[in-house]
Amino acid sequence: MTAIAATGSKEKQPSKFTKWRRSRKGQQTIVIVTFMILPLLLLFTFTYLPFAEMFTFSFQKMKYIGPRTFVGLKNYKDVFSRSDCFGALKLSLYYMGGSIVQLALALYLATVLSFKVKGGGIFKGLMFFPYLISGIAIGFIFKFFYTRGFVFDTVLQWCGFELENLPYWLKDQRINNISLVATSVWRYFGQNMVLFIGAIMSVDAEMYEAADLDGANKFQQFMYIILPSIKTIVTLNVILSITGSLSAFEPPYVITDGANGTGTYFVVMNDIAHVQQKVGLASAMAIVLLMIIFAATILQKLFFKYVFKDAADEDKNAGIRRQKKLDRELKKKQGRSAV
Repeated sequence: MTAIAATGSKEKQPSKFTKWRRSRKGQQTIVIVTFMILPLLLLFTFTYLPFAEMFTFSFQKMKYIGPRTFVGLKNYKDVFSRSDCFGALKLSLYYMGGSIVQLALALYLATVLSFKVKGGGIFKGLMFFPYLISGIAIGFIFKFFYTRGFVFDTVLQWCGFELENLPYWLKDQRINNISLVATSVWRYFGQNMVLFIGAIMSVDAEMYEAADLDGANKFQQFMYIILPSIKTIVTLNVILSITGSLSAFEPPYVITDGANGTGTYFVVMNDIAHVQQKVGLASAMAIVLLMIIFAATILQKLFFKYVFKDAADEDKNAGIRRQKKLDRELKKKQGRSAV
């Protein structure tokens, strides 16, 4: 009986998994995994699985309905050989140039408005407001704004220009893409400005005071204090701007419908996929765009890493020099007060 009781007691002992499950660490792990399962499942179902399907589509000649034929890399070759696809990719250079202007303008205004300026709050609100408007609504606004004889032409006539000497802002291929880029700059620079302002206001104010004691002017303070301190936000905004310039869609689609050489990469891809129903080619275009954005992101990170490396090191040394100078100034003041 004693041996049987001992055997029964051994069988009743909980396993290592049961002990772990009942422990505090085990319960925390179970709760974390349980809460992660649903988001990961949704992410896999609606992001990674469709991406994998699109990747397989890019190697096939197919429509939405009908037979599929494996064509290998032919779709990728067509992306760079077809004039409409590759031409639309080159058109992104206009929007990249606009993104540089947009970031420069946003950074300049953010630097000015980060300090006490009369009416600064109202100005920030007015500049940020266009970002809150729907892109479709902005498209219709600027469609009438640029129409011949409408708002923009009327304002220019008030300034002394003759209507006959003004170009067709949406038809003339020398100027129409610049007009569309200006629309994107007007809409998004307020968002970048607000992000820059938040980053600049987080910089320690004592650094400006120490820079003043060192005799640094405003431009030097911007280059060696503000810019290195907000490089993370600058990098983020550059990445978002370059990504947005490569995937510009709403302005050309709503304002011109891609006519007169204004069809961007996304507009052409939309036409190929939904009008021509060349799903395989459109999928290859999407994969190529993803690779370009990925490469651009890596290059931007490397660029900012090496550009700000020397500035950061110099800023550390300058901080040491400023602290020594502050100590000397403090000793002088204490000596004067003692006298």
